[in-house]
Amino acid sequence: ENNPVSQFRRREIVNQRKMEMQEGNQRPEVTPNQTIYINNLNEKVKLEELKKSLNAVFSQFGKIVEVLAFKTLKHKGQAWVVFENAESASTAIAKMNEFPFYDKPMRIQFAKTKSDVVAKADGTFVPREKRKRHEEKGGKKKKEQHHDATQMGMPNNSAYQGVFGSAPPLSQVPYPGGVKPMLPEAPAPPNNILFVQNLPHETAPMFLQALFSHYLGFKEVRMVEAKPGIAFVEFADELQSTVAMHGLQDYKIQQNQMLITYAKK
Repeated sequence: ENNPVSQFRRREIVNQRKMEMQEGNQRPEVTPNQTIYINNLNEKVKLEELKKSLNAVFSQFGKIVEVLAFKTLKHKGQAWVVFENAESASTAIAKMNEFPFYDKPMRIQFAKTKSDVVAKADGTFVPREKRKRHEEKGGKKKKEQHHDATQMGMPNNSAYQGVFGSAPPLSQVPYPGGVKPMLPEAPAPPNNILFVQNLPHETAPMFLQALFSHYLGFKEVRMVEAKPGIAFVEFADELQSTVAMHGLQDYKIQQNQMLITYAKK
């Protein structure tokens, strides 16, 4: 009953029913479309990190055209994710509304207006007055795009080492050589530390923390800078680590399915 996984599944069902009721209510002003609007996001997360994490979380529901988030005070704690089609957007809302993301439950609904990239594609794009003002204020949008471009393919390890501590001792790394097997030679016995493999190389510790932290007993995430694509996640005891392992086994980050086993001690 108190299993975090079953609690989240119940929330999914409740969210689905809420959506069905909304469609039947007299609020048809927001029609289903391919863009979702997300608010109640953690404002302490850096913009570039937030966009990459949203892309990783929502890409399991379909192809993402773009993720929009802005530094302006008016837009803090908000983001827009544009999918290739409305079906993907609808599934994302049903599955992820209220999902704990960086310690806060996401509030998700269909966007009220069409994204610029969608409007350009279907020929209905009209330049907005507000954008001129936005560009005059120091070219913030160009800076955001520059940050995104420089971060593509670059692991964000250095910024988080002080928060999550150093990498585990070599005795905990199952494969110290240059070999890169996907499964341990001999399964480690159940314990409180999970070994996570097959992560996209650009996965940041803060994203994994957001994913695992809604499971009871979560303590910390440790990543090995010299070995991108793997991580260690520590829980208070082996029962709590087992619940998290079963709950997130095969969870998709972009196109990669996480492979989770117990860490060797």
